Amino acid sequence: MKYVLLAVAAVATLAAAVLLGPADVPLRDVLGSPIVWQLRLPRAVLAFLVGGALGVSGVALQALVRNPLADPFLLGLSGGAGLGAVVAIAFDLPGPWALPLAAFVGAVSAMALVYRLGLIGGAELDPRILLLGGVAVGAFAAAITTAIVSLAEATELRNAFLWLWGGFSGASWTTVLVILVYAPLPLAVLAAAARPLDLLALGEEPAQYLGADVRRLKRLVYLAASLLTAAAVAVAGVIGFVGLIVPHLCRLVWGRLHRALFPTAFLVGGTLLAAADTLARTVVAPRELPVGIVTALLGVPVFAFLLRRWTVS
Repeated sequence: MKYVLLAVAAVATLAAAVLLGPADVPLRDVLGSPIVWQLRLPRAVLAFLVGGALGVSGVALQALVRNPLADPFLLGLSGGAGLGAVVAIAFDLPGPWALPLAAFVGAVSAMALVYRLGLIGGAELDPRILLLGGVAVGAFAAAITTAIVSLAEATELRNAFLWLWGGFSGASWTTVLVILVYAPLPLAVLAAAARPLDLLALGEEPAQYLGADVRRLKRLVYLAASLLTAAAVAVAGVIGFVGLIVPHLCRLVWGRLHRALFPTAFLVGGTLLAAADTLARTVVAPRELPVGIVTALLGVPVFAFLLRRWTVS
């Protein structure tokens, strides 16, 4: 029953995203409206896919570092992606793909640097150093980003801030195709790691004794989750809280086994972000809020409730 309700919620959210918007499209004209097919539908699908990617990444990274407060952006990815995007905006790099490509390169560069820091002291990927390295790399990238933004022109400044808060105003079937081509491999890697991640929750030594290759597992999970997040950031900007609260909501309802957590986190994350984007488009129409603001407004009280429940229990 829980899975049926989740599927119904996902379908209802996507339907609302297609039907609602600043432009009034009569219900009888929905199937033939270019507004629906060229604007709303690709935007709804992209928001769902990005939310699902962030939800799955959050589950994987929290399991990897064994810290319930970890999320995809704590490991420096948002800082690196933001720096890459702001550089593209500030220097007015030509071409429609300049900004997402720069953001992706920035996120992957931050990922590689944090990964290298995580190997300090040996070949074993240390989750504690991974977290500290992510915070340090993120802070360093944010400082450079702030310096560039402070020297930018007013128009460039506004564009940079809008991108840093995330959004889907540039959604198209091309960006949907990018995610559909890019995401399956990292998702397949993480799905294959579901059972070893269950063992890792017992501790590294017990997992090793039970047959898990812990060293290889940590590297694969970190790389797959980071690349999945980098792709999401490249097409949607920096969107917080989805990768943080979705794993908690899923564990609350579906338990801690990753075989169930990964698909449910994808559906819950997609539903949450598609709903947040619909609110961002309609609450102050015809203007539009950055979707990252909506996810923060929704995520903070939810996370406070979960944190209170966690500490009381």
